[in-house]
Amino acid sequence: MALNLIMLGPPGAGKGTQAERFAKKRGIPKISTGDMLRESVKAGTEIGLRAKAIMERGELVNDEVMIGIVKERLARADAQDGFILDGFPRTVAQAKALDTLMDGRPAIVVIDITVPEAELVRRLSSRMVCEECGLNAEGVELAQMSTTACKRCGGRLKQRSDDTADVVRERLKVYKRDTQPLVDFYRDRSTFRQVFGAQPPDRVEKELDHAVKHATKTEGGRR
Repeated sequence: MALNLIMLGPPGAGKGTQAERFAKKRGIPKISTGDMLRESVKAGTEIGLRAKAIMERGELVNDEVMIGIVKERLARADAQDGFILDGFPRTVAQAKALDTLMDGRPAIVVIDITVPEAELVRRLSSRMVCEECGLNAEGVELAQMSTTACKRCGGRLKQRSDDTADVVRERLKVYKRDTQPLVDFYRDRSTFRQVFGAQPPDRVEKELDHAVKHATKTEGGRR
């Protein structure tokens, strides 16, 4: 049975790390709108230039652009047997649009990764990103590195332009205003679960596996 999974949580919650691990284990694509946007920015496309200005202010790219990106991606062959969405939806409007896109597919499992704000600030202020592939490295992982090269592709790590202190505060403010209502939107569904993310990644991974297994056994989730 296809597994369609959404990872929710504030910036720095570890959604990307957990989504990548889970996707590899299940053999389904991890679909990160953040990665797709950064690729557009690097390529200097029209939409990339528009997105760059918005992201550097700590704001969210508009719903129309994001919905279009995801619609195109979910139509590809590799997403027909399931997928993991990381970074989408971020607004209730996007969530409603996704419900429409999901007509005829299995119900979405929604995992909300919760982390205290103080821990988020610490993580984001120490995070670096690869210039080439966009992989994030933070905290303990960075401390264990002997170089500032990306462990995946060998590219140079640098601080993201949207991880400076002022922009981090703005991003968390925007999340609370625009994205937190998603929790209320999905909370009543039988396939909604929360996982505490302020613990070692391996522990979070185990709790995530358990939550998804339990959620997929439920029936009658509201679509």
